[in-house]
Amino acid sequence: MSSSETEPSAEHEVALPVVAPQLRALRRRAALTLEAAARAAGLSPAHLSRLETGQRQPSLPMLLALARIYGTTVSELLGETVAERDAVVRAGDMEPTAAGGWTYWQAGAHGRGMQALRVHVPHGSQGDIVRVHAGEEWLYVLQGRLRLRLGDTTHRLAPGDSAHFDSLTPHRIAAQDEGGVELLFVHTLLQSPTATLCLGPTPGVTP
Repeated sequence: MSSSETEPSAEHEVALPVVAPQLRALRRRAALTLEAAARAAGLSPAHLSRLETGQRQPSLPMLLALARIYGTTVSELLGETVAERDAVVRAGDMEPTAAGGWTYWQAGAHGRGMQALRVHVPHGSQGDIVRVHAGEEWLYVLQGRLRLRLGDTTHRLAPGDSAHFDSLTPHRIAAQDEGGVELLFVHTLLQSPTATLCLGPTPGVTP
C-alpha cells in the first residue's frame, strides 16, 4: 500500500463524513465522471472512489488539485459554509496590510476562489525571493516599472503592461525604479494553509 493510501488517523476521521459527500457532489456538479476526475488529479479511479466514500482521507495536495479541477475552493470541498459576501469592495474599506516589505489592499471578497489585491512593491524589497505555488496569477502595472522573472526569463513591465502565468513556474517580482511599483494583482491560490508558501504566515495576502 502506498503512503498516499494509508489509513486515516482518528483525528482525521472526524472530517470524513463531511468531506466524502462533498467530494462526490462537487465532482457531479462539474459534470465529471469518476475516471475523468481521477485522471485529471493524478489519482486512480479506485483511490478517488475511496475518498468519496470516506474510506480514505484526502491530503491537502489532493484537495488543492480536486478544487482546481472542480472549479471551487478547498473550503467548499471541506463542507465549510461561507457567509454571504458583498460583491462591491469600497475604497474606504481597503485597509492596508504590510508583509515582507510589501503593502497590500484587499480589492476583493475574502474566501473566494480568486483573490484580488492592490499591491505596492518598494524598490529593493524581496527581489531575491523565488515563489512557487499552485494556481494562476495575473498582474497589471499601475505605476512604476516592474521586473518579473519567470523561470529563466526576465521581463520588464511598464504602466499598462500585464502578465498572466501559471504560478507553479518559479517567479520573482521586484520594482525596477527607486519609487517602487504599484500593481493590481489577482491569483487563484485557493484559500488554504499553502498560502504561507508565498509570504509567510500573514493571513489573507499571498503574492
